[in-house]
Amino acid sequence: MNNLDVLIWVAFPYAAAASFFIGHIIRYRYDQYGWTSRSSQTYENKWLRWGSPLFHYGMLAVIAGHIIGLLIPREWLDFIGIDDHIYHLGATWLGTAAAAITVIGMILLLIRRGAVKRVFKVTTTMDVVMYVFLFATIAFGTLAVVQFQVLGAGYDYRGSVSPWIRSLILMQPNVALMAGVPLAFQLHVITATALFAIWPFTRLIHVLSVPIWYLFRPYVVYRSRDKHLGARKPRPGWERSVRPGQNEWAEYPHKEKV
Repeated sequence: MNNLDVLIWVAFPYAAAASFFIGHIIRYRYDQYGWTSRSSQTYENKWLRWGSPLFHYGMLAVIAGHIIGLLIPREWLDFIGIDDHIYHLGATWLGTAAAAITVIGMILLLIRRGAVKRVFKVTTTMDVVMYVFLFATIAFGTLAVVQFQVLGAGYDYRGSVSPWIRSLILMQPNVALMAGVPLAFQLHVITATALFAIWPFTRLIHVLSVPIWYLFRPYVVYRSRDKHLGARKPRPGWERSVRPGQNEWAEYPHKEKV
């Protein structure tokens, strides 16, 4: 273990984590109006209609796979009946499918952003930086899966990368765990760490804007002023309301009473 290893596998991850958490606090405190995905749907929708669902659903599957593979210890999965063979099959083929869907969606979005002039004009410098690190993270991760899990004999990252990440979370970093990790996995980790460092300062900030309270807010009631509302009898509580003394036909002089 040398100083470079400590810098890459200890100092850099902790600096990225600090940037991630503190950056979100600062952004929320001083730039709430900028807390948005900066959607470009109004400029072009044909490419977006295909690229966005593929990318987002693929990423959800990729994130779920990373949570299972990196944060859940092997012993916990063994306890519920998921042995190494079952895990390897699921991680290899489901992970490859999720990676392929994500890459296709990402490529479509990048082509759209570069080929559609109106979308390209609203692309900022930080968007370009974000796309570079995001694409590099996905590309190196896909390369690692294909090279070692699909075409190769397999690499047990649950014995190196996974415990290394958990050691960082427990504030007991173990640099030695990353010593023999293949280069593709190392580059995947480094680019992902850099992506987390710049995350709060990009459009990726919208990922944390899950509208949870939308599920619990009161209904917005829309009432029609049209007299002919249909043949079905209104349900209790949904009857039309007319203010005392109000002539509901006064606002519609072009209509006649039946």
